[in-house]
Amino acid sequence: MTAAQPPVVQNSGQVLPAGHEPANLGDILERVLDRGIVIAGDIRVSLLDIELLTLKLRLVIASVDTARQIGIDWWEHDPWLSSRARPPVEPGPRDPEEVDAQRRPRLEARARRRDAELEEWDG
Repeated sequence: MTAAQPPVVQNSGQVLPAGHEPANLGDILERVLDRGIVIAGDIRVSLLDIELLTLKLRLVIASVDTARQIGIDWWEHDPWLSSRARPPVEPGPRDPEEVDAQRRPRLEARARRRDAELEEWDG
């Protein structure tokens, strides 16, 4: 008795086991973008056992839909990349009257110092 051989598929002169079709670059790219891929690595530069520099590299390659599914959406909130993103709001009052009220004492104090310096120069 002989063991049964798996069927083979012939494609452009190559003989491959059935179920293993050759993948072109488009198929590979589609698979990577659909599932996503993470590449991580650390680079350390040391001199005489003294660590001078450490770079931590993390690269995620995925489609926009896949990235959203895993919770990555930073491009939607970056004002440089999205017209819908808003710049971060600075803390503090936004009412112009409140801003003037907070600035007025500093400006008056600065004006008094300037007047005093001018009087010293004249006197």
